Amino acid sequence: MDLGLKGKVAVVTGSSVGIGAAIAAGLAGEGVNLVLCARNAERLKTKAEEISGQYGVRVIDVAADVAKASDIERLKGRVEAEFGAVDILINNAGTGSEETIMDAPDEKWQYYWDLHVMAAVRLTRAMVPLMRAKGSGVIINNASICASQPLWYEPIYNVTKAALVMLSKNMANEFIKDNIRVNAVNPGLVLTPDWMNTARQLTADKDETPEQYLEQIAKDNAPIGRFATPEEIADFFVFLCSDRASYAVGSTFYVDGGWLNVIT
Repeated sequence: MDLGLKGKVAVVTGSSVGIGAAIAAGLAGEGVNLVLCARNAERLKTKAEEISGQYGVRVIDVAADVAKASDIERLKGRVEAEFGAVDILINNAGTGSEETIMDAPDEKWQYYWDLHVMAAVRLTRAMVPLMRAKGSGVIINNASICASQPLWYEPIYNVTKAALVMLSKNMANEFIKDNIRVNAVNPGLVLTPDWMNTARQLTADKDETPEQYLEQIAKDNAPIGRFATPEEIADFFVFLCSDRASYAVGSTFYVDGGWLNVIT
């Protein structure tokens, strides 16, 4: 299936590892030129060179913390200087939190609000004018199943991802008149470096391997009985970026192996 994405330009945040890196590679495989953004400059540069070398597309790497407004302005400047306009924005940057409501200080709430919500607001404000210059665009916000089915140990993550889903709906309503489609994706269990690090920490002093821990997590939560690979999630994102998904506007898609326990 030709998705018709060749030659387009995409900005992907949090794209040095995990789901973001897989989305970037998936788009590159369709001939999309990329602006990759993440905090770790060395790791990001390595990923950009890897994708460019494998797929032969143009890849620009911009080390930035999207929780900071000044870094987003710098990212916008690089996009304008290198490409002039943009077709796709993937708001993917984010991470888990782990706290209780009683113990988490205001500063932690503010940081995750800036990372998961305000980053999407600011990046959208930065990129929508560049999409209008092309006459169309696609924005996809990577939220989480936790936006609807919260995990007890990360209330800040749950709340900010729920806000991101609502933001996506409002963005979709506002920008469809500009021929800019906005959707959200709520992944379930995805085997990312964050999950592997968590598994190693929680099994360090136990008679259980990280792999066994993750296998049990999957069996307990996902009817499919396993974690998704980042590439499986990325394939869904790539499809949503294409005109094959042209009637998908303002929706939230669950890619969770059956984990969600309610009908939405």
